[in-house]
Amino acid sequence: MQRRSNAYHISVLAVLMAIVIIQNIVPFFGYIPLPGLSITTIHVTVIIAAVVLGPRDGAIVGGIWGIIDWIRAFVAPTSALAPIVFTNPLISVVPRILIGVVAGWIFIWFQKRQHRTLGFTLAGVAGALTNTILVLGLIGLLYSHQAAGFYQINLSKLMPYLLAVVASNGVPEAILAGILTPLIGTPLLRFKKA
Repeated sequence: MQRRSNAYHISVLAVLMAIVIIQNIVPFFGYIPLPGLSITTIHVTVIIAAVVLGPRDGAIVGGIWGIIDWIRAFVAPTSALAPIVFTNPLISVVPRILIGVVAGWIFIWFQKRQHRTLGFTLAGVAGALTNTILVLGLIGLLYSHQAAGFYQINLSKLMPYLLAVVASNGVPEAILAGILTPLIGTPLLRFKKA
């Protein structure tokens, strides 16, 4: 029985890592580009890894996404701002790792209290918001002058602008994750127990 459980774990982890790689390579699959920013869907894969396999494996899948993002910032940036900010691993890697940690622990907390569906949903929302808030917050904190110049706005208006991006990007990404996480995670956990 333990051998089957380990095989399931390794198989799901490998598939989710492959999906993250594909989402980073195939245009419009992981990022939906818009002028000056892009809507991300990759965070859902990281969140699924965290709730199905645990925070450690969610962090691994998130770390793979972050490392790919970091490398892409040097060789094939996804936006004009990427070579400026995503070459810093604090912005490109750390928030992606923390998606898995936050989503995984939130799910564990709710699952122990017999609220699995709520745990799925809140883990999805929290994971998505972790990414959005950390990436944009760190851009505002570490690269405020460059970001203000890129977005062609006054430095004093950068934080309101980044908050608007949170509302226009982060909220839909969080809603998407809150809906998809229970829809994908529930059958994967059922199969794990079978």
